[in-house]
Amino acid sequence: MEPFNRVERENHPPLFYIASWMQQFPGLSAGFTSRHGGVSESPFSSLNCGLHVHDSAEHVVSNRERLADAIGMPFQAFTYAEQVHGKDICVVTAAEKGMGRASREHAIQARDGFITKEKGQVLCALFADCVPLFFYDPVREAAGLAHAGWKGTVLNIASATINAMHQAFGSEPQDIRAAIGPSIGVCCYEIDNVVADQVKGVIMNNHSESDYSNKVLIAQPGNKYKLNLQELNRNFIEKAGIMSSHIEVTQLCTSCSTDDFFSHRKEGGSTGRMAAWIAMS
Repeated sequence: MEPFNRVERENHPPLFYIASWMQQFPGLSAGFTSRHGGVSESPFSSLNCGLHVHDSAEHVVSNRERLADAIGMPFQAFTYAEQVHGKDICVVTAAEKGMGRASREHAIQARDGFITKEKGQVLCALFADCVPLFFYDPVREAAGLAHAGWKGTVLNIASATINAMHQAFGSEPQDIRAAIGPSIGVCCYEIDNVVADQVKGVIMNNHSESDYSNKVLIAQPGNKYKLNLQELNRNFIEKAGIMSSHIEVTQLCTSCSTDDFFSHRKEGGSTGRMAAWIAMS
């Protein structure tokens, strides 16, 4: 069953919620925006949440405010970062609350993973094909969110986030729930040998099954490969100690579904960004 459920409400943008988590854990809000329900104009139409793509800053802030209103959280609680395709994690405290919500200059700098125990704090990250990774520990009441493109995946930001939750909050992997959100699928993500060689290297260092690379890298003509980023991240999450029954994986491909999502690759690099969020109240 698809873990990200599309919900439409009158006068609000359509959103993709992790419905099973929110039903099981009252006070938790987690999900992913679509490209609809905002004010941005083409090629960012219409719910672009990224300030870094040369859209009108006024439009982007209005879109972010619409997201806040839709999920019933104050805009002042939304916290954004300047993402750099790395694996560094920020422990988000009350001091960082609201950073980056209205300007890039005031965002958390050079981070791609975020964890918190703060109630009322909304962690946000931006996507347009890269893989959103959601984490929630119902025992310690801690949440995490990570941005995993191919570079962050190869750096194993998934494990870095889980380890950071353990070190900062005492979260045990067996208690943590993880979800892999809408992103470019193996159906659409073709890469060259340069990227494939780095993926092969990380698989060799982290996986004991000799044929596992064939599940992640599917050979194509002309020395190309199809890359399954969702599966590679799922495997890293499981190897970090999270039970397979606690891992949700989407079937939604951003490149296949540009009617609902922005896709950097499909749309030639000129497009908007979706926001992933997770919050505890």
